[in-house]
Amino acid sequence: MMQRKRFGFHVLSAVSALALTTMSQGAQAQGSASETVKPYDPKWGFDTSGMDKKINPGNDFFDYANGTYLQHIVIPPDRSSFGPFVILADTARERVQGILRDAGKNPAADPKTTEEKLGAYYASFLDEATAEKLGATPLQPDLDAVKKINDVQALATLFGKAQGSFQFIPFGISIDADANDPTQYALMIDQGSLGLPDRDYYLKPEFAAKKAAYQAYIAKALGLIGWQDATSVAGKIVALETNLAKVQWSKTEQRDPVKTYNPMTVGELAKRAPGIDWSVLLTNAGVPADHIENYRVVVNEPSALTGMAKIIAGTDFTTLRAWLAYHLVDNAASNLSKNFVQASFDFNQHTLEGQPQLAERWKRGVAATSSGMGWAIGKIYVAKYFPPAAKERITSLTHEVKAAFAVRLQHNAWMSPQTRAAALQKLGNFEIQVGYPNKWRDYSSLVVKPGDIYGNAQRAIAFKWHYDLSHLGQKVDRNEWFMTPQTVNAYNDPTQVEVVFPAAILQPPFFDPTGDTAVNYGGIGGVIGHEMTHSFDDQGRQFDEHGRLHQWWTPEDVKRFQALADKFGKQYDAFEVLPGVHLNGKMTMGENIADLGGLTLALDAYHASLHGKPAPVVHGLTGDQRVFLGWAQVWRQKLREDTIRNRAVTDPHSAPEARVNLPMHNIDAWYAAFGVKPGDKLYLSPEERVKIW
Repeated sequence: MMQRKRFGFHVLSAVSALALTTMSQGAQAQGSASETVKPYDPKWGFDTSGMDKKINPGNDFFDYANGTYLQHIVIPPDRSSFGPFVILADTARERVQGILRDAGKNPAADPKTTEEKLGAYYASFLDEATAEKLGATPLQPDLDAVKKINDVQALATLFGKAQGSFQFIPFGISIDADANDPTQYALMIDQGSLGLPDRDYYLKPEFAAKKAAYQAYIAKALGLIGWQDATSVAGKIVALETNLAKVQWSKTEQRDPVKTYNPMTVGELAKRAPGIDWSVLLTNAGVPADHIENYRVVVNEPSALTGMAKIIAGTDFTTLRAWLAYHLVDNAASNLSKNFVQASFDFNQHTLEGQPQLAERWKRGVAATSSGMGWAIGKIYVAKYFPPAAKERITSLTHEVKAAFAVRLQHNAWMSPQTRAAALQKLGNFEIQVGYPNKWRDYSSLVVKPGDIYGNAQRAIAFKWHYDLSHLGQKVDRNEWFMTPQTVNAYNDPTQVEVVFPAAILQPPFFDPTGDTAVNYGGIGGVIGHEMTHSFDDQGRQFDEHGRLHQWWTPEDVKRFQALADKFGKQYDAFEVLPGVHLNGKMTMGENIADLGGLTLALDAYHASLHGKPAPVVHGLTGDQRVFLGWAQVWRQKLREDTIRNRAVTDPHSAPEARVNLPMHNIDAWYAAFGVKPGDKLYLSPEERVKIW
């Protein structure tokens, strides 16, 4: 997929959230969507019954705002977390299910229209009987290709073809805007990913049990296809990936946009990372073969590619073939029979995330169809569920927050006049897109066959990759979106100086057109401010007003900013999410700065909306109190322990409690709003509070 460096508000995709029904505490996880706990009070937008007023807000504002709500929900057995994001995703998923059911009402033997293809794609996934009958048979052509790997050229050929199939490639290849010239697309290569969530899982002793479980899963997956010596070769695969993990960059290192921008020719890459035939790999991926040695690529982690290429070249082909076969099975498992599905779930969701139960097949079918034809679904979704009035109001709100940001930039105390002027120019260049893109993707060339679950999914992968390939040599299309409208999320695209808010997030508790204004500012206003602030966080600030990777700050401003960012980061380093498990302030830095900026801007925009009039008191709460509570309400999220451990290592977003408590106690108005005093656990003296934007 195209992988621009984008900064998202959250990590949950609406259509990939697989199980969202919940009950009162102690109840069994069952029931229909009508029983779903609502994340807000429809009377005015904030659920006061979810507060725990026995808690001193100055000691734990997250529990004060959300404690009773979280005490009375249970994470469904087919989910690893639960909260408003998941509940909104549930709504989106059920709407998508309705769209797919409607699309399948008149099935066609040879689907031609988009609706016919959607219906056939979904129906083929639901056809579990056919999947059971076929067993591992759909894998055989791909397995045969793996078994033929006997030399470097054949290995590179398969790596290249993996871009459009279920086959495995340990490197990431994508097409995206060139950070040096954001008007042009460039071919990107990065270190990719391995079987475990992060390099720490291979290298740190606290993940030894997960690593052992991973080895057992590899053996089981290979056993399902009758691979010779599955148990012994599983150990060799884990050893190989452990060596690869040792040379990969950490997630913190990957956050530096300057160090990860390394343009070179394919010929130069071949000299720096011998052991992989890069020309063969890229031409088999579909990159034009003409003068391939001189083709320009942007490498993200050059030393990692050098190390990985050397390790792979030094590995025997018996191990390499088994490695490729295992990842093929893992990549394709959801499209195969129950034994493959269950084996994948047992490790990837149950062991790694603590999720007790596999989601129902229809939920997985919605996710699969959305993955394959998400933009076709999105076009129907917005026509049914996103009226023009909603787009108009949200667009207006974004401009209000933007205006508040301009005022804050004008009065920034630590920034020099020269950099402040450039920052204001960058803010002025912001493009704001809301709800849905200006144009839709054409699926006419995608072949969907009734009853062919494996083939449909593989053709959808190839379709996406060929769509991305078509961008090579072209001007960047500013109408291109990277989240479908039915996604509960938002993002900032630094190379396009753009913020995007899909339709599905524009619902309560983020935004309620009939709800309280202050709560809306704390919810969706905080999201809008969060995304805008990303353009000025420790990563986004390195892209200028045209989206070009360029140092446009004075050296003194950089030092002052970094001192503030480091001071802020230490607050997160000290935050313990489980006994002995702390957040990583450097890895989460961008999202943390965006949370602080977003909440600050939301409060400013709310004040400006009053036009000098006193804020009304609603349900005994002042305007400022309701803004802060509106922000806290959207983070009413409960996570399983394994999920917390996983996210502490892999997620650039901090834990929900930190996303509430830590931004709050750096904002002066919060102290006044809730009477927070010295001695309270969250109290920071004025000189300790960090003010960046």
